[in-house]
Amino acid sequence: MFLGLCILSCFGQILVVSESLASGSSALSSSRGMQVLEDIQTAISTLAENVSPTVVNVSTTRTLGQSKNLSQQNRPKTPGSGSGVIIHEDGYIVTNNHVIGGGIEAEIRLSDGTILIAEVIGRDPDTDLALLRVQVDRKLPVAKFGDSKTVKVGHWVLAIGNPFGLDQTLTLGVVSGIGRENMNLSRYENFIQTDASINPGNSGGPLFNLKGEVIGINTAIINFAQGIGFAIPSNMANQVVTQLKTGGKVIRGWLGVGIQPLTPKLGEKFGVKDGKGILVNEVFEGNPADVAGIKPGDIITSVGGERLESPNQLSRVVAGFGPGEEVQVQIIRDGQSLTLPVFLGVKKEKPMVTSLPPMQNGIDLGIDVSPITDDLAENFKIEDREGILVTKVGRQSIAYSEGVREGDVIKEVNRVEVPTLSHFRDALEAIRPGETVLLRILREGRAFFVVLKPES
Repeated sequence: MFLGLCILSCFGQILVVSESLASGSSALSSSRGMQVLEDIQTAISTLAENVSPTVVNVSTTRTLGQSKNLSQQNRPKTPGSGSGVIIHEDGYIVTNNHVIGGGIEAEIRLSDGTILIAEVIGRDPDTDLALLRVQVDRKLPVAKFGDSKTVKVGHWVLAIGNPFGLDQTLTLGVVSGIGRENMNLSRYENFIQTDASINPGNSGGPLFNLKGEVIGINTAIINFAQGIGFAIPSNMANQVVTQLKTGGKVIRGWLGVGIQPLTPKLGEKFGVKDGKGILVNEVFEGNPADVAGIKPGDIITSVGGERLESPNQLSRVVAGFGPGEEVQVQIIRDGQSLTLPVFLGVKKEKPMVTSLPPMQNGIDLGIDVSPITDDLAENFKIEDREGILVTKVGRQSIAYSEGVREGDVIKEVNRVEVPTLSHFRDALEAIRPGETVLLRILREGRAFFVVLKPES
């Protein structure tokens, strides 16, 4: 804590001295400025000396099915394969799941050169985190998790790891961005972006703030770009590690809905002017959302008090709660704001989410439909017989460009259920000239909405 305050104080002094130099002050000010720089240098070096012993080298030594009776000299040697950080004096170490791969044991090299064999306590591929433990007869140096919610763009950070087998490499930089997602690196993404150099071998190592607290676990780089690295926020890591330590696995809350982004066109159709929120396109029967009264067409705007901006964020926020927990889910339904208490269930192994196909402008519906007969149901492998089957879609039609395909089942037209062909015809006849058409479609057991503009 003292080091962090010292560094921040020194930066403040630099600004004062710089202003003095700019105004033509004496050589005394220049000397003072040099002293400030030396103080900063000393503070950062001291900080590095304090935290470096908590960083280790990690390499997989034994995978499932290999004999445990491998002699030390016959163990595979893969120095620099990854990094880790000690979080408990009894030997618990955090690293990336991709660093250990399919390993059940890993070789740990401490900063003093000591080599130990660690057991894999648990792993979480959804966040790319793993927890290891070494058996030791002494207390190990420990790094403490900080609060990643306090991290801001521009904060100074230090990354320590073993890039390319170069043990205890330190790089200094700043936080370049927060809340990064859609990187396709893991299922639950909320990365801290930094320009502190992160290279192969840094994976699993810590990202420190100026107080010496771990505010992230370094996990990835963008190969074709320099100065762009990503770290898993410490709050997410701490939550995952706590479950891995106590149960060996992570159990997440489950809402039980299909979701998609709320585009401007959909927002207009559902009466949400600011376009904020996540559109529910399906509610799975008997799941927590269904029990709580959430319906297809509801717009989820917040969960547990956290305002939502993207489907990924919704999935991540819900996963942050445990099964059985009650959360307040705020929705917009038919233009009205509602808050529903939901008791979350156990997260399914396979996510039941959908996304809307790309949308383009058009003027013609361009589809042929039919009741779902036995032959058609067998041909298109349809289990749910209620709805209208799309049998043909014109390649140049607005329906095709909006993602409608043969074999889709139309369940609703403008929020009205259409279980039969007559219901479908009635719904179409009720459409006024120039009015857009909102279709709720079922495809391979998953639902989504599309907006079409028929030809006048």
